[in-house]
Amino acid sequence: MLWVMIYRPADLRDVDVAALAMIDELRGELHHFLGEPRRWYGSLRRTALARAVQGSNSIEGYHASVEDVAAIVEGEEPVEVNEETRLAVAGYRDAMTYVLQLARQPVRIDDTLLTSLQFMMLRHDLTKNPGQWRPGAIWIENQDGHVVYTAPDRELVEPLIGELIGTLQAQEGTPLVRATMAHLNLALIHPFSDGNGRMARCLQSLVLAGEGIVSPEFASIEEYLGRHTSAYYSVLAEVAQGHWSPDRSTRPWIEFCLTAHFRQARTVLRRIRETEELWDRCEQLAGRHRLPPRCVGALCDAARGWRLRRSLYIKVTKSTLGEDLTDATATRDLRALAEAGLVEAQGEKRGRVYVPTKDLRQVWDAIRTRRPEPTDDSPYPTGTQPSPPGL
Repeated sequence: MLWVMIYRPADLRDVDVAALAMIDELRGELHHFLGEPRRWYGSLRRTALARAVQGSNSIEGYHASVEDVAAIVEGEEPVEVNEETRLAVAGYRDAMTYVLQLARQPVRIDDTLLTSLQFMMLRHDLTKNPGQWRPGAIWIENQDGHVVYTAPDRELVEPLIGELIGTLQAQEGTPLVRATMAHLNLALIHPFSDGNGRMARCLQSLVLAGEGIVSPEFASIEEYLGRHTSAYYSVLAEVAQGHWSPDRSTRPWIEFCLTAHFRQARTVLRRIRETEELWDRCEQLAGRHRLPPRCVGALCDAARGWRLRRSLYIKVTKSTLGEDLTDATATRDLRALAEAGLVEAQGEKRGRVYVPTKDLRQVWDAIRTRRPEPTDDSPYPTGTQPSPPGL
Protein backbone atom coordinates (compact mmCIF):
# COMPACT_ATOMS: atom_id res chain seq x y z
CA MET A 1 0.00 0.00 0.00
CA LEU A 2 1.31 3.43 -0.96
CA TRP A 3 1.90 5.98 1.76
CA VAL A 4 0.46 9.28 0.57
CA MET A 5 0.10 12.73 1.97
CA ILE A 6 -1.76 15.76 0.66
CA TYR A 7 -1.19 19.42 1.42
CA ARG A 8 -2.41 20.37 4.87
CA PRO A 9 -3.58 23.78 6.04
CA ALA A 10 -1.02 25.82 7.92
CA ASP A 11 -1.84 26.39 11.57
CA LEU A 12 -4.09 29.41 11.83
CA ARG A 13 -2.55 32.43 13.52
CA ASP A 14 -4.45 35.18 15.28
CA VAL A 15 -4.31 37.26 12.10
CA ASP A 16 -5.91 34.39 10.13
CA VAL A 17 -8.67 34.02 12.71
CA ALA A 18 -9.27 37.78 12.50
CA ALA A 19 -9.42 37.56 8.69
CA LEU A 20 -11.98 34.75 8.89
CA ALA A 21 -14.04 36.83 11.31
CA MET A 22 -14.01 39.78 8.89
CA ILE A 23 -15.17 37.51 6.06
CA ASP A 24 -17.89 36.01 8.27
CA GLU A 25 -19.12 39.50 9.07
CA LEU A 26 -19.35 40.34 5.36
CA ARG A 27 -21.10 37.02 4.70
CA GLY A 28 -23.57 37.91 7.45
CA GLU A 29 -24.35 41.16 5.63
CA LEU A 30 -24.80 39.23 2.40
CA HIS A 31 -27.17 36.82 4.11
CA HIS A 32 -29.21 39.77 5.39
CA PHE A 33 -29.76 40.94 1.81
CA LEU A 34 -29.93 37.55 0.09
CA GLY A 35 -31.58 35.41 2.75
CA GLU A 36 -35.10 36.39 1.76
CA PRO A 37 -36.72 36.95 -1.66
CA ARG A 38 -36.28 40.44 -3.10
CA ARG A 39 -37.43 41.89 -6.38
CA TRP A 40 -33.95 42.12 -7.85
CA TYR A 41 -32.61 38.78 -6.54
CA GLY A 42 -33.09 36.87 -9.81
CA SER A 43 -31.28 39.53 -11.81
CA LEU A 44 -28.35 39.64 -9.38
CA ARG A 45 -28.13 35.85 -9.20
CA ARG A 46 -27.98 35.50 -12.99
CA THR A 47 -25.13 37.99 -13.33
CA ALA A 48 -23.25 36.52 -10.34
CA LEU A 49 -23.33 33.04 -11.87
CA ALA A 50 -22.32 34.43 -15.27
CA ARG A 51 -19.35 36.26 -13.73
CA ALA A 52 -18.20 33.12 -11.89
CA VAL A 53 -18.40 31.01 -15.05
CA GLN A 54 -16.69 33.75 -17.07
CA GLY A 55 -13.88 34.12 -14.53
CA SER A 56 -13.04 30.43 -14.26
CA ASN A 57 -13.01 29.91 -18.03
CA SER A 58 -10.98 33.05 -18.75
CA ILE A 59 -8.13 31.59 -16.69
CA GLU A 60 -7.96 28.75 -19.21
CA GLY A 61 -7.97 31.12 -22.19
CA TYR A 62 -11.70 30.95 -23.01
CA HIS A 63 -12.70 34.60 -23.18
CA ALA A 64 -16.27 35.87 -23.48
CA SER A 65 -18.17 38.91 -22.25
CA VAL A 66 -20.43 38.65 -19.22
CA GLU A 67 -23.36 39.27 -21.56
CA ASP A 68 -22.40 36.34 -23.80
CA VAL A 69 -21.75 34.04 -20.83
CA ALA A 70 -25.12 35.00 -19.34
CA ALA A 71 -26.75 34.12 -22.68
CA ILE A 72 -25.03 30.72 -22.75
CA VAL A 73 -26.06 30.09 -19.15
CA GLU A 74 -29.67 30.66 -20.24
CA GLY A 75 -29.25 28.34 -23.23
CA GLU A 76 -29.24 31.21 -25.72
CA GLU A 77 -26.86 31.87 -28.59
CA PRO A 78 -24.04 34.29 -27.72
CA VAL A 79 -23.18 37.21 -29.98
CA GLU A 80 -19.39 37.11 -30.24
CA VAL A 81 -18.06 33.74 -29.07
CA ASN A 82 -16.31 31.04 -31.09
CA GLU A 83 -17.56 27.46 -30.91
CA GLU A 84 -14.73 26.17 -28.72
CA THR A 85 -15.34 28.86 -26.13
CA ARG A 86 -19.10 28.34 -26.28
CA LEU A 87 -18.70 24.62 -25.56
CA ALA A 88 -16.25 25.28 -22.71
CA VAL A 89 -18.58 27.83 -21.12
CA ALA A 90 -21.62 25.57 -21.58
CA GLY A 91 -19.78 22.65 -19.98
CA TYR A 92 -18.79 24.70 -16.96
CA ARG A 93 -22.34 26.05 -16.75
CA ASP A 94 -23.64 22.49 -16.53
CA ALA A 95 -21.20 21.59 -13.76
CA MET A 96 -21.95 24.73 -11.74
CA THR A 97 -25.69 24.27 -12.22
CA TYR A 98 -25.34 20.78 -10.78
CA VAL A 99 -23.38 22.20 -7.83
CA LEU A 100 -26.19 24.69 -7.22
CA GLN A 101 -28.70 21.84 -7.24
CA LEU A 102 -26.59 19.80 -4.81
CA ALA A 103 -26.39 22.80 -2.47
CA ARG A 104 -30.06 22.33 -1.60
CA GLN A 105 -29.21 19.33 0.58
CA PRO A 106 -26.19 17.95 2.47
CA VAL A 107 -23.47 17.11 -0.05
CA ARG A 108 -21.29 13.99 0.15
CA ILE A 109 -18.25 14.41 -2.07
CA ASP A 110 -16.70 11.26 -3.53
CA ASP A 111 -14.64 10.25 -6.56
CA THR A 112 -17.75 9.56 -8.65
CA LEU A 113 -19.02 13.10 -8.08
CA LEU A 114 -15.63 14.55 -9.06
CA THR A 115 -15.36 12.56 -12.29
CA SER A 116 -18.99 13.34 -13.12
CA LEU A 117 -18.43 17.08 -12.78
CA GLN A 118 -15.32 16.87 -14.95
CA PHE A 119 -17.30 14.90 -17.56
CA MET A 120 -19.88 17.69 -17.69
CA MET A 121 -17.13 20.21 -18.35
CA LEU A 122 -15.25 18.25 -21.04
CA ARG A 123 -17.82 15.95 -22.64
CA HIS A 124 -17.66 17.93 -25.89
CA ASP A 125 -14.08 16.65 -26.47
CA LEU A 126 -13.65 12.91 -25.92
CA THR A 127 -9.91 13.17 -26.69
CA LYS A 128 -9.51 14.74 -23.24
CA ASN A 129 -10.80 11.64 -21.42
CA PRO A 130 -13.81 13.29 -19.77
CA GLY A 131 -15.00 11.48 -16.66
CA GLN A 132 -11.74 9.52 -16.32
CA TRP A 133 -8.54 9.97 -14.35
CA ARG A 134 -5.57 10.84 -16.54
CA PRO A 135 -3.95 7.79 -18.18
CA GLY A 136 -0.33 8.79 -17.48
CA ALA A 137 2.12 11.47 -16.45
CA ILE A 138 1.22 15.14 -16.83
CA TRP A 139 3.05 18.43 -16.51
CA ILE A 140 2.46 22.13 -17.17
CA GLU A 141 4.54 24.22 -19.54
CA ASN A 142 4.77 28.00 -19.76
CA GLN A 143 4.48 30.01 -22.97
CA ASP A 144 8.15 29.36 -23.73
CA GLY A 145 7.68 25.60 -23.54
CA HIS A 146 9.52 25.21 -20.22
CA VAL A 147 8.05 22.80 -17.67
CA VAL A 148 6.90 24.81 -14.64
CA TYR A 149 5.09 22.06 -12.75
CA THR A 150 5.22 18.26 -12.74
CA ALA A 151 2.19 16.51 -11.21
CA PRO A 152 2.45 13.40 -8.99
CA ASP A 153 3.07 10.05 -10.66
CA ARG A 154 0.02 8.40 -12.18
CA GLU A 155 0.00 5.61 -9.58
CA LEU A 156 -0.53 8.20 -6.86
CA VAL A 157 -3.67 9.77 -8.33
CA GLU A 158 -6.30 7.48 -6.77
CA PRO A 159 -4.61 7.33 -3.34
CA LEU A 160 -4.19 11.12 -3.23
CA ILE A 161 -7.77 11.72 -4.34
CA GLY A 162 -8.90 9.23 -1.70
CA GLU A 163 -6.97 11.15 0.95
CA LEU A 164 -8.49 14.44 -0.25
CA ILE A 165 -12.01 13.02 -0.17
CA GLY A 166 -11.39 11.67 3.32
CA THR A 167 -10.50 15.12 4.64
CA LEU A 168 -13.62 16.60 3.03
CA GLN A 169 -15.92 13.94 4.43
CA ALA A 170 -14.39 14.40 7.90
CA GLN A 171 -15.43 18.08 7.73
CA GLU A 172 -12.69 19.17 10.07
CA GLY A 173 -11.79 22.83 10.49
CA THR A 174 -13.53 25.93 9.19
CA PRO A 175 -15.44 25.43 5.91
CA LEU A 176 -13.64 28.32 4.20
CA VAL A 177 -10.18 26.88 4.87
CA ARG A 178 -11.40 23.38 3.98
CA ALA A 179 -12.68 24.66 0.62
CA THR A 180 -9.44 26.54 0.02
CA MET A 181 -7.35 23.43 0.66
CA ALA A 182 -9.58 21.28 -1.54
CA HIS A 183 -8.93 23.74 -4.36
CA LEU A 184 -5.16 23.63 -3.84
CA ASN A 185 -4.91 19.85 -3.57
CA LEU A 186 -7.03 19.05 -6.61
CA ALA A 187 -5.19 21.62 -8.71
CA LEU A 188 -1.77 20.20 -7.78
CA ILE A 189 -2.75 16.51 -7.91
CA HIS A 190 -3.84 17.34 -11.48
CA PRO A 191 -5.80 14.07 -11.73
CA PHE A 192 -7.38 14.71 -15.15
CA SER A 193 -6.05 15.03 -18.67
CA ASP A 194 -7.64 18.49 -18.89
CA GLY A 195 -9.89 20.80 -16.90
CA ASN A 196 -7.95 20.47 -13.64
CA GLY A 197 -8.01 24.18 -12.81
CA ARG A 198 -11.70 24.50 -13.56
CA MET A 199 -12.44 21.40 -11.51
CA ALA A 200 -10.41 22.72 -8.56
CA ARG A 201 -12.31 26.00 -8.61
CA CYS A 202 -15.62 24.20 -9.00
CA LEU A 203 -14.74 21.91 -6.07
CA GLN A 204 -14.07 24.95 -3.89
CA SER A 205 -17.55 26.28 -4.75
CA LEU A 206 -19.01 22.83 -4.03
CA VAL A 207 -17.44 22.70 -0.56
CA LEU A 208 -18.68 26.24 0.13
CA ALA A 209 -22.16 25.13 -0.94
CA GLY A 210 -22.34 23.03 2.20
CA GLU A 211 -21.64 26.09 4.32
CA GLY A 212 -25.23 27.27 3.88
CA ILE A 213 -24.62 30.95 4.65
CA VAL A 214 -25.06 32.31 1.14
CA SER A 215 -25.66 30.62 -2.22
CA PRO A 216 -22.49 29.30 -3.93
CA GLU A 217 -22.68 31.79 -6.79
CA PHE A 218 -22.32 34.61 -4.25
CA ALA A 219 -19.59 32.86 -2.21
CA SER A 220 -17.41 31.92 -5.19
CA ILE A 221 -14.07 33.68 -5.82
CA GLU A 222 -13.83 32.49 -9.42
CA GLU A 223 -14.48 35.98 -10.77
CA TYR A 224 -11.71 37.39 -8.57
CA LEU A 225 -9.27 34.70 -9.73
CA GLY A 226 -10.16 35.39 -13.35
CA ARG A 227 -9.35 39.08 -12.88
CA HIS A 228 -6.11 38.35 -11.02
CA THR A 229 -4.84 35.30 -12.87
CA SER A 230 -1.17 36.25 -12.64
CA ALA A 231 -1.28 36.55 -8.83
CA TYR A 232 -3.27 33.29 -8.67
CA TYR A 233 -0.66 31.38 -10.67
CA SER A 234 2.17 33.00 -8.71
CA VAL A 235 0.91 31.81 -5.34
CA LEU A 236 0.28 28.28 -6.68
CA ALA A 237 3.87 28.25 -7.97
CA GLU A 238 5.16 29.56 -4.64
CA VAL A 239 3.55 26.70 -2.75
CA ALA A 240 4.35 23.92 -5.24
CA GLN A 241 7.89 24.95 -6.27
CA GLY A 242 7.58 23.01 -9.53
CA HIS A 243 6.52 19.60 -8.24
CA TRP A 244 4.26 17.81 -5.77
CA SER A 245 5.65 18.85 -2.38
CA PRO A 246 2.99 18.52 0.36
CA ASP A 247 5.56 19.16 3.10
CA ARG A 248 5.73 22.84 2.08
CA SER A 249 3.81 25.52 3.96
CA THR A 250 0.40 26.42 2.55
CA ARG A 251 0.26 29.74 4.39
CA PRO A 252 0.73 31.91 1.24
CA TRP A 253 -2.16 30.10 -0.42
CA ILE A 254 -4.49 30.45 2.56
CA GLU A 255 -3.72 34.16 2.91
CA PHE A 256 -4.26 34.72 -0.81
CA CYS A 257 -7.61 32.93 -0.84
CA LEU A 258 -8.91 34.60 2.31
CA THR A 259 -7.97 37.96 0.82
CA ALA A 260 -9.86 36.98 -2.35
CA HIS A 261 -12.96 36.01 -0.35
CA PHE A 262 -12.82 39.28 1.58
CA ARG A 263 -12.55 41.41 -1.56
CA GLN A 264 -15.15 39.42 -3.52
CA ALA A 265 -17.67 39.69 -0.66
CA ARG A 266 -17.18 43.46 -0.57
CA THR A 267 -17.73 43.56 -4.33
CA VAL A 268 -20.96 41.56 -4.06
CA LEU A 269 -22.24 43.91 -1.35
CA ARG A 270 -21.54 46.88 -3.60
CA ARG A 271 -23.33 45.17 -6.48
CA ILE A 272 -26.34 44.49 -4.28
CA ARG A 273 -26.73 48.20 -3.61
CA GLU A 274 -26.25 49.05 -7.28
CA THR A 275 -28.69 46.36 -8.44
CA GLU A 276 -31.32 47.57 -6.00
CA GLU A 277 -30.98 51.13 -7.28
CA LEU A 278 -31.02 49.98 -10.91
CA TRP A 279 -34.20 47.99 -10.28
CA ASP A 280 -35.88 51.00 -8.65
CA ARG A 281 -34.96 53.28 -11.55
CA CYS A 282 -36.12 50.77 -14.18
CA GLU A 283 -39.33 50.26 -12.22
CA GLN A 284 -39.92 54.00 -12.33
CA LEU A 285 -39.24 54.01 -16.07
CA ALA A 286 -41.75 51.21 -16.59
CA GLY A 287 -44.37 53.10 -14.58
CA ARG A 288 -43.73 56.34 -16.42
CA HIS A 289 -44.21 54.65 -19.80
CA ARG A 290 -47.11 52.46 -18.57
CA LEU A 291 -45.18 49.28 -19.24
CA PRO A 292 -46.03 46.00 -17.47
CA PRO A 293 -44.05 45.44 -14.23
CA ARG A 294 -42.79 42.11 -15.57
CA CYS A 295 -40.46 43.93 -17.99
CA VAL A 296 -38.30 45.47 -15.21
CA GLY A 297 -35.81 42.58 -15.03
CA ALA A 298 -35.19 42.74 -18.77
CA LEU A 299 -34.88 46.52 -18.57
CA CYS A 300 -32.13 46.09 -15.96
CA ASP A 301 -30.20 43.81 -18.33
CA ALA A 302 -30.65 46.20 -21.24
CA ALA A 303 -29.59 49.21 -19.14
CA ARG A 304 -26.23 47.45 -18.68
CA GLY A 305 -25.88 47.36 -22.45
CA TRP A 306 -27.04 43.79 -22.98
CA ARG A 307 -29.09 42.81 -26.00
CA LEU A 308 -32.57 41.35 -25.70
CA ARG A 309 -34.35 38.86 -27.92
CA ARG A 310 -37.76 37.34 -27.49
CA SER A 311 -36.65 33.94 -26.19
CA LEU A 312 -34.21 35.54 -23.75
CA TYR A 313 -36.87 38.02 -22.58
CA ILE A 314 -39.11 35.07 -21.67
CA LYS A 315 -36.32 33.41 -19.65
CA VAL A 316 -35.29 36.63 -17.89
CA THR A 317 -38.88 37.27 -16.87
CA LYS A 318 -39.14 33.74 -15.56
CA SER A 319 -35.95 34.00 -13.51
CA THR A 320 -36.74 37.43 -12.05
CA LEU A 321 -40.49 37.25 -11.38
CA GLY A 322 -41.37 33.61 -11.93
CA GLU A 323 -43.85 34.43 -14.71
CA ASP A 324 -44.30 32.18 -17.74
CA LEU A 325 -44.88 34.22 -20.88
CA THR A 326 -46.14 33.21 -24.30
CA ASP A 327 -44.23 34.22 -27.41
CA ALA A 328 -47.02 36.62 -28.30
CA THR A 329 -46.88 38.38 -24.93
CA ALA A 330 -43.09 38.68 -25.10
CA THR A 331 -43.33 40.16 -28.61
CA ARG A 332 -45.88 42.74 -27.44
CA ASP A 333 -43.74 43.68 -24.43
CA LEU A 334 -40.63 44.18 -26.53
CA ARG A 335 -42.56 46.24 -29.06
CA ALA A 336 -43.85 48.40 -26.20
CA LEU A 337 -40.28 48.90 -24.91
CA ALA A 338 -39.25 50.04 -28.39
CA GLU A 339 -42.22 52.42 -28.70
CA ALA A 340 -41.25 53.91 -25.34
CA GLY A 341 -37.81 54.74 -26.73
CA LEU A 342 -35.97 52.43 -24.32
CA VAL A 343 -34.74 49.85 -26.85
CA GLU A 344 -34.29 49.73 -30.61
CA ALA A 345 -35.11 46.72 -32.82
CA GLN A 346 -32.40 45.41 -35.12
CA GLY A 347 -32.71 42.57 -37.61
CA GLU A 348 -35.75 40.69 -38.84
CA LYS A 349 -37.88 37.79 -37.62
CA ARG A 350 -35.85 35.15 -35.74
CA GLY A 351 -32.70 37.24 -35.99
CA ARG A 352 -34.28 40.27 -34.37
CA VAL A 353 -32.61 41.68 -31.27
CA TYR A 354 -33.34 44.76 -29.19
CA VAL A 355 -30.48 47.01 -28.12
CA PRO A 356 -30.73 49.68 -25.42
CA THR A 357 -31.09 53.32 -26.41
CA LYS A 358 -28.85 56.03 -25.02
CA ASP A 359 -31.58 57.11 -22.60
CA LEU A 360 -31.76 53.64 -21.04
CA ARG A 361 -27.97 53.24 -20.91
CA GLN A 362 -27.70 56.51 -19.00
CA VAL A 363 -29.63 54.95 -16.11
CA TRP A 364 -26.83 52.45 -15.43
CA ASP A 365 -24.08 54.91 -16.31
CA ALA A 366 -25.35 57.32 -13.65
CA ILE A 367 -25.16 54.58 -11.03
CA ARG A 368 -21.67 53.50 -12.06
CA THR A 369 -20.23 57.01 -11.95
CA ARG A 370 -20.87 57.09 -8.21
CA ARG A 371 -19.00 53.84 -7.66
CA PRO A 372 -16.09 54.32 -5.23
CA GLU A 373 -12.55 53.97 -6.50
CA PRO A 374 -11.07 50.45 -6.23
CA THR A 375 -9.02 49.89 -3.10
CA ASP A 376 -6.37 47.43 -1.99
CA ASP A 377 -8.14 46.64 1.28
CA SER A 378 -7.02 43.38 2.80
CA PRO A 379 -8.00 41.41 5.91
CA TYR A 380 -4.25 41.13 6.59
CA PRO A 381 -2.95 44.36 8.11
CA THR A 382 0.67 43.40 7.46
CA GLY A 383 0.12 43.58 3.71
CA THR A 384 1.91 40.27 3.16
CA GLN A 385 -0.18 39.48 0.11
CA PRO A 386 -0.03 41.00 -3.37
CA SER A 387 -2.54 43.80 -3.60
CA PRO A 388 -4.11 43.76 -7.08
CA PRO A 389 -6.75 46.39 -7.80
CA GLY A 390 -10.22 45.76 -6.41
CA LEU A 391 -13.02 44.61 -8.67
